[in-house]
Amino acid sequence: MVIFEHIKCPLHRYTFRAAPIRSWVERHCEGRVLNLFAGKTLLNVYEVRNDLDPDMPAEFHLDALQFLKTWNGKKFGTVVLDPPYAYRKSMELYNGHICSPFRQLKDAICPVIEPGGLVITFGYHSIVMGQGRKFSLEHVALFSQGGAIHDTIACVERYNRPGALDDI
Repeated sequence: MVIFEHIKCPLHRYTFRAAPIRSWVERHCEGRVLNLFAGKTLLNVYEVRNDLDPDMPAEFHLDALQFLKTWNGKKFGTVVLDPPYAYRKSMELYNGHICSPFRQLKDAICPVIEPGGLVITFGYHSIVMGQGRKFSLEHVALFSQGGAIHDTIACVERYNRPGALDDI
């Protein structure tokens, strides 16, 4: 059963600066968290931070796909994906750099996530990782920012790869 929440909150250039969004994502994180597009706001979780912009507070400043493909450390309990939602946002937030192709990015997440781990995605779509990658949808939040501004959809999907329970 998928749990749905509707939350009204202000819009902010950096998603997690909005307290209701930050609180929601922190409540849904499990274990060690990879924040792949970290931005300015530190989450109150055990977080490994990556952001392409070297001016952001992060341990890593790599393109998200490059980070995933080169990561050889411990797997993560949660991966937070809050990429720029559109080409314009990518250019605006990353000083003209275009972010990784999203399909390739999603494919590269599975090797870095623990069995039973979570992917929390922010954007304009309600299913991101999908059943084809062995993920099941657990939570959906619609963050309404009001007026003519697009709502933000956040999804929590759990990695259910075959044999996952045997590995825990």
